Amino acid sequence: MSDILQRIVEVKRQEVPAARARRSEAALHDLVARQSAPRGFAAAMQRRVADGRSAVIAEIKKASPSKGVIRADFRPAEIATQYEAAGATCLSVLTDVQFFQGADAYLEQARAACALPVLRKDFMVDPYQVLEARAIGADCILLIAACLSDAQMGELEDCASGLGLDVLVEVHDGDELERALRLRTPLVGINNRNLRTFEVSLQTTLDLRARVPADRLLVTESGVLAPQDVQTLRAADIHAFLVGEAFMRAADPGAALGALFA
Repeated sequence: MSDILQRIVEVKRQEVPAARARRSEAALHDLVARQSAPRGFAAAMQRRVADGRSAVIAEIKKASPSKGVIRADFRPAEIATQYEAAGATCLSVLTDVQFFQGADAYLEQARAACALPVLRKDFMVDPYQVLEARAIGADCILLIAACLSDAQMGELEDCASGLGLDVLVEVHDGDELERALRLRTPLVGINNRNLRTFEVSLQTTLDLRARVPADRLLVTESGVLAPQDVQTLRAADIHAFLVGEAFMRAADPGAALGALFA
C-alpha cells in the first residue's frame, strides 16, 4: 500500500465510528427502504459491451490528493446530464471528503439528474460504508484490493450483494488480480496508475489482459486520454473504461466524452 493510500485508509477507519455515532445502522436501513431499486450497474456495462460498443464509466470528481482542485466550477447534476447525453454507460462519483473534496450529496444530485447507474467511489473498509452507499442511492461500490485483505473483500462483497449493490474490484498488479478473482463480481478494474510512483501506463492493463477470465469484464482505469488510447485498448479486446480527470478538466465534460469515444 502506498503512503497516500495508507493515510486515506487510516482516516476511513476513524471516520466510520464517528459516522456510526451520528447515524445508526437502523437509521441507514430506514433510508435504504426509501430508495428506488438499484439500476443494475454491472448489467448495464455488460449490455453495452455485448452491443459492440465502449462501456464508459464517466467520473465526477472535484479534486485529488496529488493535484488539488481539478474542477472549480463543480456542478454534479449538470455534469451527470452531460455525460448521459454523450452516451456514458454509468457514473462514478467521489464521495470522500478529506482527500477528494467529495460529498454524499454529490452522488445524490448526480443520480437524481439522470437514469444512469452510479458507483460510489470511496475507500471501503467497513460494512457500515456499504450500507451507507445504498442509503444515499449508490448502485455499485468500489473495493480496492491494495487496502483490503481477502477476508475483508469477501465480507464487503457479501454485504453489497445483500443490499442489491454491484461491486467493482480494483487491482494494480498480477498478485492483486489473482486475489480479486476469488470474488464473485464480474467487474474487475485494472488501475494503470502505479500507487508508489504515481506514473500511469496503459501497459499495465495490456499486460494483465490475458489473465482476466472470459466471464469477467475488464475495466481499464486511468490514463485513457486520446482516441488512439481507446483504439489501442479495444484492439486488445478491452471495451470498458473508467475515465475522470480528462473529462473534469474539459470545459464541457460531455463533449470531451463524445470526442474521446467517437
